[in-house]
Amino acid sequence: MFGSDRNPARDAGRVSTAGMVLLPIQFTWPHGGDDVSISGSFNGWTELVRMSQVEGCPNVFKAVCAVPHGSHEYKFFVDGEWRHDEQQPHRNGEYGIVNTFDTLPVPAEVSQHQIPAVILNQTIPRISEEDLRASRYQISAFLAAHTVYELLPESGKVVALAVDLPVKQAFHILAEQGIPVAPLWDFYKGKFVGVISASDFILILRQLGNHGSTLTEEELETHTISAWKEGKARRNGQVDGHGRPIPRHLIFVSVLAGPGDNLKDVALKFLQNGVATIPVIHSSLEDGSFPQLLHLASLSGILKCVCRYFKHCSGSFPMLQLPIYAIPLGTWVPRIGESSSRSFAMLRPTSSLSSALNMLVQARVSSIPIVDDNDSLLDIYSRSDITALAKGRAYTHNLNEMTVYQALQLGQDSNSPYEPRTQRFQMCLHTDTLLKVMEQLANPGVRRLVIVEAGSNRVEGIISLSDVFRFLLGNIRRPQCSEETAILHTD
Repeated sequence: MFGSDRNPARDAGRVSTAGMVLLPIQFTWPHGGDDVSISGSFNGWTELVRMSQVEGCPNVFKAVCAVPHGSHEYKFFVDGEWRHDEQQPHRNGEYGIVNTFDTLPVPAEVSQHQIPAVILNQTIPRISEEDLRASRYQISAFLAAHTVYELLPESGKVVALAVDLPVKQAFHILAEQGIPVAPLWDFYKGKFVGVISASDFILILRQLGNHGSTLTEEELETHTISAWKEGKARRNGQVDGHGRPIPRHLIFVSVLAGPGDNLKDVALKFLQNGVATIPVIHSSLEDGSFPQLLHLASLSGILKCVCRYFKHCSGSFPMLQLPIYAIPLGTWVPRIGESSSRSFAMLRPTSSLSSALNMLVQARVSSIPIVDDNDSLLDIYSRSDITALAKGRAYTHNLNEMTVYQALQLGQDSNSPYEPRTQRFQMCLHTDTLLKVMEQLANPGVRRLVIVEAGSNRVEGIISLSDVFRFLLGNIRRPQCSEETAILHTD
């Protein structure tokens, strides 16, 4: 039945998949050739799907096809000849010897759009609810037995800014120091009163871009941090009966070595309040006067403690050995036939900077992947990148006319040529284990991993530090707002 004809269609015609949920299946032809395609019962034998040569493996070709659940047959069309793969399950059929496979059921806790291109005849790994609860209990017990003092480095530098500093100068300092956030010190009150972050600069730039803005570009040179915070509170309706701005509620956490708060409680503070950074402040006096800024704590520091403890006994925790696609973790690009409960934002290099800032605020995310026309990862635009615009008055440009690529170039040009630049983003594969992902996220400065397809670097999803901790501690609900910062006090 299979001759050299490139359309071995059955009389029944094309299979209708309207209304079906389709599972992405990865097909592989490892036996070489110049022109390789695939067809099968999943598309009614009416279409040849071109297969791509794997970079670095000239004899290997791959393709991903959307397949409905059930049993299927398929064959490869190699250089004008129909062939089957003897290394894969096969049988005699109406079209001669054909390869076969069955799509396997998906665990209920795994979202359909989260599943990557599944390798043929591979069962999605899973663990029992009992093992999952036991692993979470062990991790929670470890966190509850350790305090924030274990996060403090032996030495280091922490930058704090005065509230009467001009806003433009503050963001210049953030960019120079390579930090996304800094605590604010009020000399008049003699205490730390809040923080300033890249999110503030984004709001300022969006305000400057709006007609009727109450803050001009010239005022940005002299406008103080305290004046900006007060104006922000008034615009958000955060004022008392006398029209005075209401101070933002700070999160006070005791970190006494004995009865003080433990790492589990602090991790929950991060998740429940949507914060990314917590300045650790210590005062030896009962009234809290003369506070000392010790450290800027983050979830990566807590995760590093977890990895250090469980790395050598991970075999006793099946949960840590699961591939990330087999567990409800992160945000994934929606698959064919499915919609996602959370939107997945991506940018092109030619996207305007104003659209990028709007997406960061509206999607309530800290970064957005930048992709090409094939959705392959090129770069990433983060909230912290916005501080580079403070240098050289780049913020005076029309943000609708400046592209994301141009904005990133400004950030690169602002770095000293003698200062080595760290990798801007970290990637992982959907087949990586949870432990491997945790170890990557535990590295300083890494806040998220972009999940990509091997070879093509096509974006499949993104996993953040908070995603990992929500899963480890039992799927804590996402806060209504995020990217804020709290203050952590010691007694």
